[in-house]
Amino acid sequence: MERVIFHCDLNSFYASVELLSHPELRHLPVAVCGDPESRHGIILAKNEPAKAFGVKTAETIWQARKKCPDLVLLPAHHKTYREYSRKVNEIYREYTDLVEAFGIDESWLDVTGTLHLFGGDPKALADRLRDRLRDELGLTISVGVSFNKVFAKLGSDYKKPDATTVITRENFRQLVWPLPVTDLLYVGRAAAQTFEKFGIRTIGDLAAFDREQLFRLLGKNGAQLHDFASGLDTSPVAPAAQYTPPKSVGNGLTFSHNLKGREEIRAGIIQLADQVAARLRRHSMKCQGVSLAIRDPAFRDLSRQKRLDTPSCLAREIAGAAMELAESCWNMDHPVRALTVTAIYLLPAEEAVSQLELWDGGQEQRRERLEKLEGTMDAIRAKYGAGSIQPASAPRERRPRHAPPPGGAYPED
Repeated sequence: MERVIFHCDLNSFYASVELLSHPELRHLPVAVCGDPESRHGIILAKNEPAKAFGVKTAETIWQARKKCPDLVLLPAHHKTYREYSRKVNEIYREYTDLVEAFGIDESWLDVTGTLHLFGGDPKALADRLRDRLRDELGLTISVGVSFNKVFAKLGSDYKKPDATTVITRENFRQLVWPLPVTDLLYVGRAAAQTFEKFGIRTIGDLAAFDREQLFRLLGKNGAQLHDFASGLDTSPVAPAAQYTPPKSVGNGLTFSHNLKGREEIRAGIIQLADQVAARLRRHSMKCQGVSLAIRDPAFRDLSRQKRLDTPSCLAREIAGAAMELAESCWNMDHPVRALTVTAIYLLPAEEAVSQLELWDGGQEQRRERLEKLEGTMDAIRAKYGAGSIQPASAPRERRPRHAPPPGGAYPED
């Protein structure tokens, strides 16, 4: 049986939620930002009138206002966005139990086994979902309908806002292949740069390229991207009930050259802690402890862990704890081949907030500001790629890879 996959993408989600409380602003260019009072704040979301002026997510407020002097700025309310995301996914689950969230504003739905219960017409069902969200929540979605997850996502991006696009085995060559290769899911900056060298500019170019050569260039990732472009994605939509929060989140890196000295080791730890913190926020989790594993050039491993005073998803605090561990157990003059930083003793962010309010006095406001700052960095990376913004001390030429801690394993995303 041919699969029927939806990808539902909430249009201008943050801005749309804010405008529910400010309907008088709907016809005006509006943007949501982390700190509207700051000239150096970052645009997190914008509505359609703002898009018409060329306002872009992740640019600074002063850049946006240069394009649109009358831009209306609204502060972000992340708790409200999470609540609306929950409501939206509850509606999705009325049509299938196979609902896989992809960030706060996107979800895949596999309706293959339930479509017959709702009339049997995929486009009609997608349109019904759009109508329900508009009528019941005041939000709009764009829906991609296809036979796999990758093409369904391309469909939701194909026409916005508030639209349904159906990509089939018969029409995907006409609809998908002319699109820029950077539109394809998981084509990051490094892959795009490699593709450019070989004249691969569209998804069709990628599909026509030799798969074995792509494997030699980019390993398994290259072969997988070729399959995606060719319509061969078979990845399942994960059942909503199957999601279980990770017990730990870690990143490991074998460095291109051995680290030596406090500053090099500190830079490596900061780079890894930044990635760990971003993944914690993606899971809406905080850690109550940090583990550090160190491997020397002779492949000897040493690991230590410690509890944190306050649950955290902040890179600076995770890095600080990991550096304390390094200084307590490692001679900084000895070379380091690999490091792994792992967040342990995880708990949901909401539980951590309640603990903070009880025990941390007035520090919760400062922590909230820092979390918003790092959340803004997440938004920039989501838009422009993982390498678009990094800690200043991070070794830029090195690319972290997910790796199990020496002597053990940790859950992957």
